[in-house]
Amino acid sequence: MYQGHSIAAVIPAYNEESFIGGVIETLPEFVDRAYVVDDASTDDTWAEIQTHAERVNDAQPAETPVTDGGVELDPRVVPVQHDENRGVGGAIKTGYQAALDDGVDVTLVVSGDGQTEPDILERILDPVASGEAGYAKGNRLLDQDRDAMPRFRQAGNFVLTFLTKISSGYWGMMDPQNGSTAISREALEAVDIAEMYEDYGYCNDLLARLNAAGVTVADVSRRAVYEDEESHIDYRTYIPKVSVLLLGNFFWRLRSKYLSEQFHPLPLFYYAGAVAAGGGLASLLRRAASSESDGVVESMTLVSVGVLGLISGMVLDREENRGMTVQKYDQ
Repeated sequence: MYQGHSIAAVIPAYNEESFIGGVIETLPEFVDRAYVVDDASTDDTWAEIQTHAERVNDAQPAETPVTDGGVELDPRVVPVQHDENRGVGGAIKTGYQAALDDGVDVTLVVSGDGQTEPDILERILDPVASGEAGYAKGNRLLDQDRDAMPRFRQAGNFVLTFLTKISSGYWGMMDPQNGSTAISREALEAVDIAEMYEDYGYCNDLLARLNAAGVTVADVSRRAVYEDEESHIDYRTYIPKVSVLLLGNFFWRLRSKYLSEQFHPLPLFYYAGAVAAGGGLASLLRRAASSESDGVVESMTLVSVGVLGLISGMVLDREENRGMTVQKYDQ
């Protein structure tokens, strides 16, 4: 238990036989139940999970925590195995659903490759346990000492941060790819977990869903940690897929938040701006290809009006979502 709340940890694992045992063995005492999800690994990850889960469960005290729903959290570690690989988001979905079914108050996500340092978990838990936020995530960009993060990852992270701000509406949020998170049961119930994206990019998708549900997000500073683990991300396919995902999330959020229940003019600035800028740019390119000079000023004016419309939409969006992000720095 943590501050009177039952705590679960979802640990997704794919080909992490060298790390997963240590992650299970070093779970903080306040974690009442851990759902360790093997996403159809091709190495000995599943065997390692079973071995270390049995060891931890055998050492569990006789008295076990009980959730508000009356579910006794025994055993402490619950191994789960997917029949086929569904992606890290799919593994987390499985754990989230199990935590909802068990009525756990707050659910953490802990990396199966050892990147989640135990000391960050308590600081990520605090904003959610106190009720200050419904969702909390680590943020490596708030830490001034980012030398452990490779330069190309820093550059990519800043680009994804900007795009996710637009897509999700959390304009005060940074480092959206960080997988160290905590979420309240109420926030999980407010989003449609069954429809959550299952591959890398699930965290970007979840942020858009949380924003549409009006959930406050806490950004918690943490160090960048890179050990001997290997990334499972293929950037050749990852970047195009996430770009399409972010665009889809953007339109879905505008429709869900501003047009479904009550009309808000904010999306009109985005839509009209995009049409004007796109039309003006297409006109300029057509004239350039045919070496026409007539109408260039009108086309450039249309592009300028469109860009102003897009910027106005961003400003209004930022104002509408002001106060939905809180930042927690390491003390």
